[in-house]
Amino acid sequence: MTTCFIADLHLGPQRPDITAAFLTFLERPQRPFQKLYILGDLFDAWLGDDDTSEFAQTIQRALAAVSQRGVEVYFIAGNRDFMVGERWAKACGITLLNDSTTIDLYGTPTLIMHGDTLCSDDLGYQRYRKIIQHPWVKGLLGSLPLRLRMAIANKLRQQSSGQVRHHNVYSLRKLDAVHQTVVQNMQQAGVTQLIHGHTHRPAIHTFALASGAIGQRIVLGDWYQQSSVLYVDDTGPRLVANPLPAHH
Repeated sequence: MTTCFIADLHLGPQRPDITAAFLTFLERPQRPFQKLYILGDLFDAWLGDDDTSEFAQTIQRALAAVSQRGVEVYFIAGNRDFMVGERWAKACGITLLNDSTTIDLYGTPTLIMHGDTLCSDDLGYQRYRKIIQHPWVKGLLGSLPLRLRMAIANKLRQQSSGQVRHHNVYSLRKLDAVHQTVVQNMQQAGVTQLIHGHTHRPAIHTFALASGAIGQRIVLGDWYQQSSVLYVDDTGPRLVANPLPAHH
């Protein structure tokens, strides 16, 4: 039995190559899997479950086909797709999970999350996150016409890409997970293993916990230039990356 984890695909009509790689992964995976966990930022932007575009329907149909095959699919929202709701999940046949959920992974209690809350040195982002993901604000955003939500999302994306271009080495460090915050989250959850995305720095880190146990943090990769999948079975974890077809 195999369980898969993916994150940070940033799917959107502007990158059909990533969409094609994702659909291939779902239809013809390298290794058959029985459970799939999507740990946020599946979409570059998800503006609400009332998006009925051809692109949105393509992804919905693909996920529904996987769940109909008997695969259990779970979804944790990221900072780009926190507007995903029960309506979309039901149409896809998937289960929504809260950020920071503990699962039993072949006998190892494991904390799973998107990972943006681990970047605790980025105080500006953490303040923004608290506001934009507040239930009241999400409700307000959801009540706006879809066209207006799209305009707001495009504006935010332009600001975000401009900020990234001006980051120096110190500020780039702010965008990574803070080790102390990682350890605190793991201790609070009572786990020795953490799996997350968001930082786009795929790796398997091991370190000592205060209890004397060895902790393991597995970071998922993004899909900008390659597909990135974590396969886990009873023999352990394996991060696998495959180049995407050339994007024109």
